[in-house]
Parts: sequence; structure tokens; C-alpha cells
Amino acid sequence: MKLSIVGTGYVGLVTGTCFAEMGNSVICVDIDENKIEKLKQGIIPIYEPGLESMVKENYKKGTLEFTTDIKEALKKSDVIFIAVGTPQGEDGSADLQYVLKVAQDIGKYMTHKMIVVDKSTVPVGTADKVKETIQKELDKRGVNIPFEVVSNPEFLKEGSAIEDFMKPDRVVIGAENEETLEVMKELYAPFTHNHERFIAMDVRSAEMTKYTANAILATKISFMNEIANICERVGADVNKVRIGIGSDKRIGYSFIYPGCGYGGSCFPKDVQALNKIALDAGYKPRIIQAVEEVNKDQKRVLAEKVIKRFGEDLNGKTFAIWGLSFKPETDDMREASSITIINELTKRGAKIKAYDPKAMDEAKEFYLKDNPNVEYTKSKYDALNDADAMLLVTEWKEFRSPDFDEMKQRLKNPIIFDGRNQYNIEKMNKKGFEYYQIGVPKA
Repeated sequence: MKLSIVGTGYVGLVTGTCFAEMGNSVICVDIDENKIEKLKQGIIPIYEPGLESMVKENYKKGTLEFTTDIKEALKKSDVIFIAVGTPQGEDGSADLQYVLKVAQDIGKYMTHKMIVVDKSTVPVGTADKVKETIQKELDKRGVNIPFEVVSNPEFLKEGSAIEDFMKPDRVVIGAENEETLEVMKELYAPFTHNHERFIAMDVRSAEMTKYTANAILATKISFMNEIANICERVGADVNKVRIGIGSDKRIGYSFIYPGCGYGGSCFPKDVQALNKIALDAGYKPRIIQAVEEVNKDQKRVLAEKVIKRFGEDLNGKTFAIWGLSFKPETDDMREASSITIINELTKRGAKIKAYDPKAMDEAKEFYLKDNPNVEYTKSKYDALNDADAMLLVTEWKEFRSPDFDEMKQRLKNPIIFDGRNQYNIEKMNKKGFEYYQIGVPKA
């Protein structure tokens, strides 16, 4: 099929590249000329395992193109995906200005029958707004060109997005007629032919599905962190509790790992957007509001443990931070717990030595650029030099089995605050470490 993807961010680039990989002709459109030029040179704006090689290969084959010209892309396409950002507004709602600008351009420049697909995460009712915007532009032109608007929410996990797209758990399509549904079914057939994973529904239910999925996962995380905080206060070990409940098939082990809070581009934004959707509909979503409140507090828990151990005045203290990204296998630092933790420590006078395999450039250029008390190191061990303690914030694989003897030699004090409960408490105590976890009382 002939496709256009508007927006070459995380969702758009992965979507376009994976469709091209299956033999479709794909044009990726973006208003950022610099980004488009870099993509033509094989320079990828994000870190995602497997994406760079796939982009280069399909661009070389000619199945994947990059342009800033949406007019030209529309001429060559039968299906166009809207995959632009929906940043969070001040009131927690999703800002639809970029989505509706694309819709406006589609109405201005489309020349033949098209299917318009909302791929961005958008509130319930957005498809209607997109439809109205396109129709308004067609009316201005005095032309009658048929089109359909479809909702096709994405369920990609950063760090495994290629795998998620190529082998999806499900493909959700919200469409209003059978003909459009069949086109979308054909488009996704190469990804779903081994299993029946194609789920068709009405547009509004599809829009609601994405928010609901992310809110449930965020709820599991915040619930488990709440349990962790109770465990610490009553003398229980949340690691053992997790195993005890996870063995129940009704609950399972996914998303019940205690830690220092969730971050990223999806969970925080989507939970707050769903809260706003509910409030606008006249309903107070008490559980959803609590999920966000618990997470905000949880991001401070690790810093609070440090402050309890070293005192409020951290002048003259240096702390090593292992991990800056909101999760492993990505350079994304949006809403990352590391930002809150580092700022809480440095505002009390501490110096930070930080290491992350992929996210240090993001920290330097954006998220921590105004914090002069942060130094970045070339390796995880360099971050430990003369540090008063180490804080593990992101559970990258290279942090799982470190050389603990090397760590003891480099640290000023053998103290570890583990925000992801990566190590065995008994073994750490035997090795002579003062070791703190989330949800486990200090002996």
C-alpha cells in the first residue's frame, strides 16, 4: 500500500519504518527540515534498538522516503497516519493543535479518496474533530472528496518498539464502516497473520482503549509502590510479597515491581489526560487521581532515604547516580525519576556524578542543563570515585552484575541506595555494603 506518516518522532518513525519493512511504500513527513535531512543521512533522532539499521535499509531500497512536503506526500498516498505530538496542557489535557493542523493540511491538499488514521494518543472525540477540520477545508475549496477517519492507537514500549510493532499483542482499529476496516485489516495482515490479534470496534472505544491500557499499568505500579511503603513501616519485605502475589495467575508478575516511580512520555501524560477527560464529563476519577499523586511522591522516596541517612545539609557530599533515562533501553528522560532525585539532592548542596549508557546527552542538553552541580562520567565505575554513596535509579542490564569489590574501592563509603531492588540484600550485607531498597525495612 501507499502510505504517509506525518510526524517522525518515536511513534511515527517506528510505524513508518515497520510498514516499509513489509513492502509498503512509505513517506514520512515532518516540518523539521533539519530532522528530515538527518534521516536521509541515516541519522536517527532517538535511540531505539534495531531502528537505525531498519531505517537505513528501507531508505536505500526506496520503500521509505522522508520529506517536509505534505502536499506531495498526499498525492502519492491512499492512507495517511497522523503521528504528531499531543503535549500535555497546563490543565492535564492533551493539546490537539498539532493533530488538527495536520488535519487542516489534509483538507487543503488531498486530491483523492483517503483513509486518515489517528495514531497519536488522543482524547475520546478527537476523530470527530479531525473529520470536521478536514471537511471544513474541503468545503472552502468547494470540492467533494470522500474520506474516512480511523482510530488506531499505538501500544509500543520504548526499548522494544520494533518487536512490539512486528509482533503485536493486538491491533486495535476503530472505524465506522466495513470497507475501511477491510483496508486496515489488509494493511496489518503481515503483522497478525499467525494469530488473530486484530480487534475492530467503534472509533470512540478505540480512542478510550489506549488511555485505559496505560492507566491500568500505571495503577499497578503505583499500587505496588504504595504496598512497598507500607511494607517498610510494618517490617515486611515487598520483594517477598511481590513473589507471593505474582504467582496468582489472576494477578501475574507484570508491572508489580516496586521502585522510585514511573516516567516517560506515556504514563504520566495519559493518566493526567484521562483524569481531565473524566472531569470534563462530570465524573471525579478518584483512583486515577490517586495513581498520579502516589507516583509524584514515590519519585522522592530514594532522595528521602539519602537525606535521612546523611541529613538535610548535603554540602560537601557527592553522590553517584546510575541511570538517568526513565527506563532501560531508551535515551528518553521525559518525567524520569532521576530528574526529581537529582534536583532534590543538589538543592540541598550535594554534587552529583551521573552515568547512563544512552541518556547523558539528553540530560546535558535538556533535562538537567541548568543544574551546575551535575558531572557526567564515561563509565559506571568512574561515577563512584570518592562518592559518599551510589543511587541506582534505572535498571540497565550493565548494572545487574557489577564488580562489587571495584565499587567498594572507589566509593568513599560502601553505601548503595537501590531504587529498583536489583541486588540480594543478604549478599550485599555479607560483602560489607550498607544497602537500602524500596519497600524493605533497614535492619
